Amino acid sequence: MRKTMLATAMAFCASTASAQQAPPPEQDMAAVFAAQNRIPDTSGSGPYPALMEVDPALPDHVVYRPVDLSQVGEGKLGVFVWGNGACADDGTSSRLHLAEIASHGYLAIAPGKWRNGPNAKERPAPPRAPLPNGRMPEPPTTAADLTEALDWALAENDRPGSQYAGLIDENAVAIGGFSCGGVQALELAGDPRLKTVVVQNSGIFNTGQGIAGMRVEKSALQALHTPVIYVLGGPTDIAYANGMDDFARIDHVPAVVVNLPVGHGGTYFEPNGGKAARIVVDWLEWQLRGDAQAARSFLGDNCGLCGDSEVEIERKNLR
Repeated sequence: MRKTMLATAMAFCASTASAQQAPPPEQDMAAVFAAQNRIPDTSGSGPYPALMEVDPALPDHVVYRPVDLSQVGEGKLGVFVWGNGACADDGTSSRLHLAEIASHGYLAIAPGKWRNGPNAKERPAPPRAPLPNGRMPEPPTTAADLTEALDWALAENDRPGSQYAGLIDENAVAIGGFSCGGVQALELAGDPRLKTVVVQNSGIFNTGQGIAGMRVEKSALQALHTPVIYVLGGPTDIAYANGMDDFARIDHVPAVVVNLPVGHGGTYFEPNGGKAARIVVDWLEWQLRGDAQAARSFLGDNCGLCGDSEVEIERKNLR
């Protein structure tokens, strides 16, 4: 029951970005969010147990990082900036997923307040509802919020007295996002500081469709200059068609699409972010750190995911 409720919650968070999706009854959503909030915060399964916090210098974001930064080593801390489902202003809406990534030696940052979990600092924002004219309001976060997070992290690397000074590997920078947040990540894909892009349960709408307040078209895919991975939820994922169409159009950079049969809700609230988080960690370890073991999940006829009966993988232009 809990897994079903959480999947429903994540699907709703993304579907509210479209005026074509009507929200479920208020009492149902209250139960869903209550179930989410009962799940304890986790520190991830990686070698660097993680915490989440709000840094006073970046008050409108939530930061996930190793508890003991000194264990990561000088110049070893990667950066992963995240766009939330529904482009929500809840930087904890994927907290288990982001804590897992941080536990592998990353500084992960999501825009918004700490609204989710038993240690939430602020109340959940109400689901966005259609305006009187029937249109959906603009998303509460934008791609500029992700850029702000990236700018801040790299500035902290150079700021004397910062807890991150000298720790960040500026060649290990990635961006990603869920649903509406995945479109935000693609909107910024041309940023020269990025080394890879992660798109989860998302894809750019075809011409004539889109998300209120966002003007991202398929032509944005041409700005990709790094390898990109799509992690989708299979044919029942409302973003499946858009994501697969993106993948089909990308022909100038290495690209992978992995489908898990979990629908649009993904595995964000499974323990340590579930299987999708493990796939993303392997991708980041390969792309940002050149980890040969992680690369085996994706490379070769006998790649790790190729032999996994629970997933489907397609690849192009891999080196």
